[in-house]
Amino acid sequence: MTEPVAPLRRRFVRAGLMALPALALASKAHAASNSIFPFIPDHYTFSTQQVQAAVARKFPLQRTASQIFDVVLSNPVVGMAPDRNRVTVRVDARLSTPFMPNPVIGAFTLSTQLGYDAPSRSVILVSPSVDDAQFTGDAAQYNQQIASVGAQLAAQLLDRYPIHTFKPEELQFAGVSYEPGTITVLTNGIRVQIVEK
Repeated sequence: MTEPVAPLRRRFVRAGLMALPALALASKAHAASNSIFPFIPDHYTFSTQQVQAAVARKFPLQRTASQIFDVVLSNPVVGMAPDRNRVTVRVDARLSTPFMPNPVIGAFTLSTQLGYDAPSRSVILVSPSVDDAQFTGDAAQYNQQIASVGAQLAAQLLDRYPIHTFKPEELQFAGVSYEPGTITVLTNGIRVQIVEK
């Protein structure tokens, strides 16, 4: 009773082994169709936490603005604004000036576009602007000046600031060079398309 089973089992195993090369080719073709090259992804994604860590390295900051304001910026909190394709940064601010008896405490909310700087291979913040300035105490009458100071500092400190630098091997494979294309802000991070140069 066992003798008829053995030849049947051998035929089944032989048929399975013959099908393996075809399966391997189909798998490779599927992988190639899903990316530029089987070993190169068609995009990179950076989480909000990664962007937060990059921006946090810039703070705290202390500057004198307009020759009359001493400004300390600290505690940045990064957010994503996919509807505007921008990144937001909220920072605590402390301003003091000889024209006010006490320092003013508040916060700026900035937003910025993203771009790619080819020489440094970096995704950078581009043209940050102040969306909102909120301060307590006697600062209400100075809100316009404070917002202006915030805009100046944002431009000076965060414009062209790198949030991610690609390694050379991430943008080259088998003698072919790649570069970032479209940069899209998502609800939970940033997606950078990778295209052939």
